[in-house]
Amino acid sequence: MGGLEESFIKEAFDTNWIAPLGPNVNNFEKEVAEYVGIKDAAALISGTSAIHLAIKLLGIKEGDTVFCSDLTFAASCNPIMYEKATPVFIDSEYDSFNMSPTALKKAFQCYEKKGTLPKAVIVVHLYGQAANMDEIMEICNKYNVPVIEDAAESLGATYKGQQTGTFGKYGIYSFNGNKIITTSGGGMLVSNDDESIKKARFWATQARDNARYYQHTELGYNYRMSNIVAGIGRGQIRVINERITKKKYIYEKYKEAFKDIPDIDMANICQYGDPNYWLSIATINKESKVKPIDIILKLEENNIESRHVWKPMHMQPYYEKYDFFSSFSYHGISVSEDIFNRGICLPSDTKMSEEEINRVIEIIKELFV
Repeated sequence: MGGLEESFIKEAFDTNWIAPLGPNVNNFEKEVAEYVGIKDAAALISGTSAIHLAIKLLGIKEGDTVFCSDLTFAASCNPIMYEKATPVFIDSEYDSFNMSPTALKKAFQCYEKKGTLPKAVIVVHLYGQAANMDEIMEICNKYNVPVIEDAAESLGATYKGQQTGTFGKYGIYSFNGNKIITTSGGGMLVSNDDESIKKARFWATQARDNARYYQHTELGYNYRMSNIVAGIGRGQIRVINERITKKKYIYEKYKEAFKDIPDIDMANICQYGDPNYWLSIATINKESKVKPIDIILKLEENNIESRHVWKPMHMQPYYEKYDFFSSFSYHGISVSEDIFNRGICLPSDTKMSEEEINRVIEIIKELFV
């Protein structure tokens, strides 16, 4: 916590605004919209619900196809299934770990031949670094296909000076407990189309018509953020730049510490933007005797949590039957699978002390002696 959250929560209690309505909700929406430089925002209960409403706003339904980043958390693509549409997964590139423009082109060319272009492309800004938005937007604009940006992990990250989540038709952010800022659980849908955001708010409050009694002409959802939760977010948004600075420090500390270990590479930072350094990711040389699981288990012995990177969606039992387009033109291991095999998410909490960071570094170094 940044220290300011309690004052906004207290205000919610003092004024008796507890429900999914109230000044904190309205102001949090405005503050996030202003921070990222976009016209409007709707505060919701999760990033997943924000993706779901974005898909609904685009009219995606059963029989439609949606392209989606492959190397991501399942929440990026699960809402596609909520509307009974069909996901198609797009491989990563090594530079950013994000969606590969090469693989995206291949997918468009294939589906153009089939005569069934996707109704949307969901681009994920993985681990707080922007995807290559110029190339991705050029491809999507060529086919007149709207983009949903899953910026759940990248609030505060920029691409050529512009905030992630503001390039496509819709952007989404997550405020889950592990994100750069948190509301304990929550999300935000943003867009320059304020009428769409107004519609999203309507759906998010059970699609209740403007009548003197409870009347519903459309299907709605219980997706609106509460005034208490939004109060936490208002306190958190005020310290986001401090969080990014600490996250960057942690990444650079790891990079400096491991520079003389040939088997460890910290994830590349693309020159086209500034990430928020949400998680510090390392990849281990495939020839190394030390594997990511060895590091994970060794840290675990010392009561320190680390994790594998996301398991690609095309490798997930639930999603393995759907189309997947690799960055490669030959039959070999995909980029996303390779990153999964060799990647590790290192401890990156902004509460980590210098002593704790150094302890992590020393434990890992010992494995490579």
